[in-house]
Amino acid sequence: MPKQGSAEATVAAPPDEVFAAVTDIDRLPEWNAIMTDVVESPAELEPGAEWVVAFRAMGRSWNSRSRLDEIDRARRVFQYRSGTDDDNPSYTTWWWQIEPDGDGSRITLSWDLNPKTFWRRAIIVHLRSRQLRSEVPVSLAALARRVESSR
Repeated sequence: MPKQGSAEATVAAPPDEVFAAVTDIDRLPEWNAIMTDVVESPAELEPGAEWVVAFRAMGRSWNSRSRLDEIDRARRVFQYRSGTDDDNPSYTTWWWQIEPDGDGSRITLSWDLNPKTFWRRAIIVHLRSRQLRSEVPVSLAALARRVESSR
């Protein structure tokens, strides 16, 4: 069964600036709490583009490959699918929406965990779901600080 969640944050910066920061693949480790490196980045961010990032958490390191499903700069929507960079078919769909909020912006990040193998369905999805509920707000706060400090 998929596990879904979402988190929101406000940023004292215009939505286009926030969207530019969210979609700047090479700078993701600057604000993602457990991402350590961008291993591969796409030449152009368009549907079908892929990138690989390195993570470290719970004493483990792994690479995650993402594939862009949708990018709509006018609506400030960014959606992609990520999974470990191996043969495991499990994946997470991430959906970002950046909207005006007074003089700043509101970020909404939603995720949908899709475990496909026995161990991911039985154990890992529950652990990962709990982790995301604490990791994502920390990363969103770091993103907000980065965008606000670069103004």
